Amino acid sequence: MRLFLDANILVSVLNKEYPLFTFSSRILSLTDKSNFTLFTSPVCLAIAFYFAEKKYKSASAKKRIQILCEHLNIAAINKSTVLQSLNNPAVNDFEDGLEYYSAVENKCDCIITEDRNDFYFSNIEVINSEDFFEKYMASPSKK
Repeated sequence: MRLFLDANILVSVLNKEYPLFTFSSRILSLTDKSNFTLFTSPVCLAIAFYFAEKKYKSASAKKRIQILCEHLNIAAINKSTVLQSLNNPAVNDFEDGLEYYSAVENKCDCIITEDRNDFYFSNIEVINSEDFFEKYMASPSKK
């Protein structure tokens, strides 16, 4: 299963924001499972860095982002991604469009975000971390 992680999932892990950390950290641990591939975008990493830097100093925030990058696939944002986001009249938030089309171009099965309403235009599953955990990780048949 190919998963796209929104910035708010990364922020909750980097900053250990409870109660989200309980679920988001477990989702990030899926990088060790061969049946899951995790993606995020440079935009999400930049947002996560911004919030980590507010809580920690810059050097610590960079180190935390570096660790994330060692475990996540970075979905490209290219001209196609930008144009698709701009040309879709249903996309009102350009950043969300970039993330969505990055997920689509990397054939992600779902987007994990705490702001599900931001992806109202999505043709792929959009789910929050707790619901993802319950649906795909909590039951023994899904592990």
